[in-house]
This record gives sequence, structure tokens and C-alpha cells, in this order.
Amino acid sequence: MTTAVIERKWYTTKEVAVMLGYGLSKTKMLVLTGEIHSIKDGRNRRILPRYVDEYVERRAREAEAEWSA
Repeated sequence: MTTAVIERKWYTTKEVAVMLGYGLSKTKMLVLTGEIHSIKDGRNRRILPRYVDEYVERRAREAEAEWSA
């Protein structure tokens, strides 16, 4: 018998807040302003894993640019 593992396709705003070590209100603000992209699914917002990665990469590039300035 083979057990299928279903990988997460998206996260809630609360889950992303925990992943990033941010508060929920800060994460909601980042979603609201478009800093973190999201998808509207009914009344809820969902965030694809790649959107989280894009945000982290962008923040890292910005921080590196500040260090080298």
C-alpha cells in the first residue's frame, strides 16, 4: 500500500506570519499593500509558497543593496 503525501499548495496569512516570524497584523498589511502577493479565494486570502519566496528574496536583495551602499 502506497501512502500519498499531499504537499501544501498555499498558505493562510496566519501561517505565513508564523513562517516569517512576523505578527499577523504586519503580514496582513504586507498582503494588503501588495508586498506579498496573494490570491482571493472566496472570503479568504491564500498565499502561494512561491509568493513567500519572492518576498524573502526581494527583502534580501534590498538589504544587500543597503549594505553595499
